[in-house]
Amino acid sequence: MRSMNELGNDLYTGKTSYPFVGRRRLWFIIAAILVIGAALVPVIRPIQFSIEFTGGSQFTVSGVSNPDQAKATAAVHSVVPDATTKVTTIGTDTIRVQTDQMAENETRAVSAALAEKYGVESTFVSSSFIGPSWGADVTRQSLWGLAIFLALTFVILALYFRTWKMSVAAIIGLVDVLVITVGIYALFGFEISPAAVIGFLTILSYSLYDTTVVFDKIRENTRDDGESSARTFGESVNLAVNQTLIRSINTTVVAAIPTGAILFIGALWLGAQTLTDISLSIFVGTIVAAYSTLFVAAPLYSLLRENEPAIKTRDARVLAARERASVDA
Repeated sequence: MRSMNELGNDLYTGKTSYPFVGRRRLWFIIAAILVIGAALVPVIRPIQFSIEFTGGSQFTVSGVSNPDQAKATAAVHSVVPDATTKVTTIGTDTIRVQTDQMAENETRAVSAALAEKYGVESTFVSSSFIGPSWGADVTRQSLWGLAIFLALTFVILALYFRTWKMSVAAIIGLVDVLVITVGIYALFGFEISPAAVIGFLTILSYSLYDTTVVFDKIRENTRDDGESSARTFGESVNLAVNQTLIRSINTTVVAAIPTGAILFIGALWLGAQTLTDISLSIFVGTIVAAYSTLFVAAPLYSLLRENEPAIKTRDARVLAARERASVDA
């Protein structure tokens, strides 16, 4: 069995090659299925937005000896029977309760009920209110942040690589990452919070970094292809993806291990649930980003360029020379 070093050397020289470009039709079909499936998930299971987006009331009970979440739900329902509640344990002695918007008298009554249920003084219960206008502002700013990020990405890549087609392929790859990650969020019922949005922007940045490294190698390979090159444009792109494959895998693993540790050990095992939103988005997004660069962005760029007259002519010449060589042999 080959070591990773031997595999990396074989991939770089072309001795071993995986058909990222050659089988792009299959990868595009799989990508389309994933994106459509992710887009349909919210229809079956609506996306859950945090209180920062929807608005509502929030209560924090500290110093509890028994952080039983059922007590919080019972306390809220004793005052407002039809209230929607979300209860989260923070650390070992704090309970956070988020509800629909409540009137001032209901807020005081719920605070008293929570203090009674958990056997703490009223001073250990704090309440706050987030209005719908503030939630709308957060939503609008998040969408503006995403739009500005994508616009700057398009312009910067077009200027750096001197072709808008790389920008288009990269943006489609980023959208692919975003849609699938949000779909996974909705599928497992996780809330989208401001922390999750920060995580989404973080993984888009990671995806952009990974795509840029691969595209830079693609530019190097295709730029060096002269009239005497024995490779078609698609083969040069495929070689570049294979040459950066080990780097992509290593980078993904290095990025996924610490965020996975935060998610599974810190959030799920130790109960630090405040870390769940951002760690989950980064963990899932990092893996999806690596897939998108290799199987979507790079093959798509090759497809966009192969029909250019100059590239089409050169590819036809390469294939014709290859066919003559095989006949002569």
